[in-house]
This record gives sequence, C-alpha cells and structure tokens, in this order.
Amino acid sequence: QVQLVESGGGLVQVGDSLRLSCAASGLTFSSYAMGWFRQAPGAEREFVAAISWSGDRVSYADSVKGRSTISRDNAKNTVYLQMNSLKFEDTAVYYCAADPTYYSGAMYHPSFYEYEYRGQGTQVTVSS
Repeated sequence: QVQLVESGGGLVQVGDSLRLSCAASGLTFSSYAMGWFRQAPGAEREFVAAISWSGDRVSYADSVKGRSTISRDNAKNTVYLQMNSLKFEDTAVYYCAADPTYYSGAMYHPSFYEYEYRGQGTQVTVSS
C-alpha cells in the first residue's frame, strides 16, 4: 500500500521559514517524480513545485519561485519543500503527490488529482 505522509506544517509568522516533508512508502521512490500542491480556503488546489526522479530538474509556480526550494532524498524516500519569506497568501493545506512522469511545466501543470498517488495534506497558517 502506497502512503505519502506530509509533515512540518504549523502556525508561523509573516517572513518566517518552514520546511515541509513528505515521507513515501510502498513505492519505488526513486522512480517517481514528486509534486507539491496547496489549497487555500475557498480556492482550488494549485501546483506549487515539482521535482524529477533524481532531483536534477525542478519547476515552481510563479507564486513561490525565488522563495521556495523543492528537494528530495531518495535514500530516505522523502521530498521536501523549503519555504522562506512566508506571506499571508501562503496559508493553505499543502499536499504532496507522486507520479511516474515528471511534468516540467508550471503554468499548464497537471492537477493534483492526475498524479498517481496523493497525500492527505498538512496545514500551514501564516499570521502576523
């Protein structure tokens, strides 16, 4: 059984940094590209970042580009999302997902539901 478990969310202040983790099990992790998505209250779930199987290729949504870094450790079956200079609008539930295909596009990125495996999410709340 494949499981993706996100962690690292919480209540932070504007300008703070946060690192989210997604631990995968039940799959050959190094054979899957990984993606991060988020859903703010009242909004659709949107793409945040993606990383290829070996980590040599990454892509970001414009909303987080320059403030966030996606990375992975295939030995630990874990993908990370480091977010810096957090803003109010980063408040959302953050989800990770896994798919055999790496999608490099940010603007026309497949939806969360098109990824083969999907996590349950972790809440990030940015306050003043």
